[in-house]
Amino acid sequence: MTDTGTLNFNWSQALVAGFIAAGVSDAVISPGARSTPLALAMLRQPRLRCHVAIDERSAAFFALGIAKASRRPALVLATSGTAPANWLPTVIEASQSGVPLLLISADRPPELQGCGANQSIDQIGLFGSHVRASHALGTPHDGFDPAYLHRFAARAYEQAIWPEPGPVHINQPFREPLLPLADTTEAEIPESIRVVHPALQPAREAIGDFASRISGRPGIIVCGEMPACPENTNAIAALAERLDVPILAEPLAGLRYGDHDRSHLCVRYNQWLVDQRFVEMHQPEWVLRFGTFPISRNLQNYVGGIRTTHAVVEPWPRWSDPAHLLTHLFRAEPADVCAALLAESLVAAPGGWRQDFAGQEASAAERAEAGHIAAMLEEIPDSTPLFIGNSLAIRQLDSLSGSGEKFIHFYGNRGASGIDGNISTAMGIAAVHGSVVALLGDLTTQHDLGGLALAQGRNAVIVVVNNAGGGIFDHLPQRQLPEFERGWRTPQQISFEHAALTFSLGFGRAESIDAFRKALRVALAAGGPHLIELQMP
Repeated sequence: MTDTGTLNFNWSQALVAGFIAAGVSDAVISPGARSTPLALAMLRQPRLRCHVAIDERSAAFFALGIAKASRRPALVLATSGTAPANWLPTVIEASQSGVPLLLISADRPPELQGCGANQSIDQIGLFGSHVRASHALGTPHDGFDPAYLHRFAARAYEQAIWPEPGPVHINQPFREPLLPLADTTEAEIPESIRVVHPALQPAREAIGDFASRISGRPGIIVCGEMPACPENTNAIAALAERLDVPILAEPLAGLRYGDHDRSHLCVRYNQWLVDQRFVEMHQPEWVLRFGTFPISRNLQNYVGGIRTTHAVVEPWPRWSDPAHLLTHLFRAEPADVCAALLAESLVAAPGGWRQDFAGQEASAAERAEAGHIAAMLEEIPDSTPLFIGNSLAIRQLDSLSGSGEKFIHFYGNRGASGIDGNISTAMGIAAVHGSVVALLGDLTTQHDLGGLALAQGRNAVIVVVNNAGGGIFDHLPQRQLPEFERGWRTPQQISFEHAALTFSLGFGRAESIDAFRKALRVALAAGGPHLIELQMP
């Protein structure tokens, strides 16, 4: 009979080996006692890149960033009790935004459940409907078949990536002792299971019907957040050119920057969609949407006014129709839908339709201010990932980013749009890309100060726009309330310089755009982690 500690370790080794065979390359570990067998198996596995983060909430968001950038599930490990409960905000964000995660919570064995044992809570089904699957493994037992754990890992991995990427929760109880007594050997990685997913192709008759509805008619293509894919980007651009219609693309759609055809792109719609005369005279007869529903209120209202042909291309099994206007839903990849439409005899929209949108774009570009958004996009190097915080930052980027040939991949946590975990997510992106620039508000930064610990040793520049609290509320009806300053604007007294020094980050402060450019150049040239406080009136 194998001693319990060694049994726990051997079991954990087999499980981790199964995840590696399935495709996992990164694990984020938060220290704890009950999770020791799995933590040790991960740390002793040379084919697994392990990251240690003491704060479980920060650890989960860090893993979210890794998964966003790599499009592969990252493992997340925590001990029992309240530790995995800290994952909930990340689990919700991952579920809403379609990011794959594999979350393993260690647990007390059954005999210590429901009897007042310390650090024991009911962890089964902890995340409810927010996970793609939830698994309760039994305690390790003598004579177990490693092949079972290998296949279980492959199954959980697939549940995290298909048919809709998202989080999977695995609860693993262990009996004490938790440390192996015998010498351990490196686990053998099993052969990968060949999993083949179907290629979703749009039905030819459905494409033909839709083509007849949009050919020769004024319409628009709207692109919200979607996974980066050059094939999709080029296909959407080609379809817009054939139909001669504008593409209204949000930053997280991935169309604003790059060397693809951007001639039909509109990025300054927030300035000219407020012109009711233009909107009334340019009512599309159809809209073709890719990605998530728009975040901009102006674009939401414009799209919500199209009550004829309203089509969405969505390969994942989710329903994206908050305006309740959907008439066509294509369960296929964007590039495949575009290719199928381009194979039809499409006629361009009436002359002058797209040119009117281009004219509005040109006028808005002439009026654009050279603010901190433009300065940042001009200064950061080509192929730099840029993480944008929620609330006011993402809205300012949406209005002011412009467009260009430089390749910039925008990231954000727009699934549930929370301000929690933004620094940690950005650091996870840096772990994959090798660098990151993050633009965050002051409250968003304060909400995740613990995430600064994950910046150590990384090429990461965190830009904090300090506008004395919740600047987003200046644009909302709450600003009229007498309790506005205390209950919503909530200006804080925090020293970002001291925060940077606490976590060994370089620090710079700027009170003008020129000073900001200089501070950003210095930080980027120096490398390593930096925090720049941009003080705004």
